[in-house]
Amino acid sequence: MSGKAEAVAHGAATIVNAIALGKGAAFGVDLWTKAEVKLTDEPHVITGEITSDPVESTVLIERTVARVFKHFNAEERFGAEVKTWSTIPTARGLKSSSAAANSIALASVAALGETLDDLEVVKLGVAGAFDAKVTVTGAFDDACASYLGGAVVTDNLARELIKRVKLPDGLAVLFLVPSRKAYTGDSDVDRLKTVKPLVKVAYKEALKGNFWAALSLNGVVYSSALGYDASVASDALAAGALAAGLCGKGPAVTAVVSSEKIDSVRTALQSHEGEILQAHLNHDKAKVLSQ
Repeated sequence: MSGKAEAVAHGAATIVNAIALGKGAAFGVDLWTKAEVKLTDEPHVITGEITSDPVESTVLIERTVARVFKHFNAEERFGAEVKTWSTIPTARGLKSSSAAANSIALASVAALGETLDDLEVVKLGVAGAFDAKVTVTGAFDDACASYLGGAVVTDNLARELIKRVKLPDGLAVLFLVPSRKAYTGDSDVDRLKTVKPLVKVAYKEALKGNFWAALSLNGVVYSSALGYDASVASDALAAGALAAGLCGKGPAVTAVVSSEKIDSVRTALQSHEGEILQAHLNHDKAKVLSQ
């Protein structure tokens, strides 16, 4: 055992936000977060550095590593030094926490010289996210999409993966990312639960495999509940996007587009405030890069 490992997990985007229903759906994108974990001989001392956003709290790093150590009864033997770096903007709804938790959990398991089934690693990351209070539902849908790739439909409360589907090739994803941040842990859950009947309709569409209809409906519903301007998504749809809607609890908006519509949808998004990120669908699983 080297006591050091590096792992990568990819990003994800919302199809159905699970806050209202406790069930959700998401799909993988090729943005990424890498984590490097070095074991130390200082038990209970876990330090973290987010190199791509140094002002962000490192509590998710600490709680996720602690969960892995506890799982393997290693908390009295080791501490850890952790670094992460990412192409995913934090606190914009782009699943930065899920990708971070997945990469940190996987690197921690590998640094210990252990192995676990994919969903067990995901669940340790979800537990770390709960402990860090960066999630309301556990974000199991986001975490599965980040770790496994493709489109997933989940029961977040039961932490059950209901289905995973490979999406068509040749699609791009454009994100409009405003500069302001919005933290999931600050969400008004009671207000969001008022839209539960409509979210249930979107979730049923996702179960049928109608992911893009589900994404657009979910976006309208949550934009209304959270007070966001739904015209960003409607402008993207008018410009030819297959689907568009709020990502997570916002403020970022996702647009899924065919290759020939990238320019027209990008132009539509440019009329709104924010940076435009372009990504592609991801079907690759999280993996250990070095050990």
